Amino acid sequence: MQTYLTLDQIDQVTEAVRAKINKEPRVGIILGSGLNELAASVKNAVTIPYGDLPYWPVSTVEGHVGRLVVGELEGQYVLVMQGRVHFYEGYSMDRVTLPVRVMQRLGLEIMIVTNAAGGVNPDFVPGDVMLITDNLNLMGMSGQNPLMGPNLDEIGPRFPDMSQAYDKELGRLARKVASEQGILLREGVYCGLSGPSFESPADLRFLRLAGVDAVGMSTVPEVIVARHGGLRVLGISGISNKANLDGSTVTTHQEVIEAGKIITPKIETITRGVLEAI
Repeated sequence: MQTYLTLDQIDQVTEAVRAKINKEPRVGIILGSGLNELAASVKNAVTIPYGDLPYWPVSTVEGHVGRLVVGELEGQYVLVMQGRVHFYEGYSMDRVTLPVRVMQRLGLEIMIVTNAAGGVNPDFVPGDVMLITDNLNLMGMSGQNPLMGPNLDEIGPRFPDMSQAYDKELGRLARKVASEQGILLREGVYCGLSGPSFESPADLRFLRLAGVDAVGMSTVPEVIVARHGGLRVLGISGISNKANLDGSTVTTHQEVIEAGKIITPKIETITRGVLEAI
């Protein structure tokens, strides 16, 4: 029988984090595949390896360092996840989204979530960045919604609304920063799949017909849990590869990591500008 993390267990992790930091952060930032560099800019940082925290899942994928970096960035006290874990690594959904629960119990207000994604929109090219305006939750539709199990009434309602998963004001700030810095900011719908296999051409043609612009293996469960507990969310995808709709190319994880070198400065610039503006 499936067991779920209790509020007491979540609070044990929260207290373990709180014991290591100087004050409670306002903003949480989740860095996706190959997007680790922003964490190096955090000032007066406290670093906490995931393995030092009870119940916290440990990253097993290249490009995900696997530690919390807590400190100051652009005038905000932030909690940065330098790498995430994924459902395909074998963790249950409540473990995958435990970091978001800890953010909520620490009293954070905002979550900025980033990822490396495949560009399904034919206009997108590797190196582009995309503001996530909505998401398609195929993981949840197939029975892996992170809110399954007993509802944590102390955090949020049994049936949370997802009509405005991504905060409009934060999106406006991201657009403004990108425009001022001369960064082309695409916009669109992100689809979350379970992975770890990359999509087949038929998968991608189906997703494009469904209105998807970018696809990846993360983010959506984190956003659902964030909204369940009232966190405001800004989502940004780095387009790491062009979708293989006709089967003519091969997608690799190394390609994703390499694209991160081009994407990271753009996402860092937008993130810094938003932090400064809020």
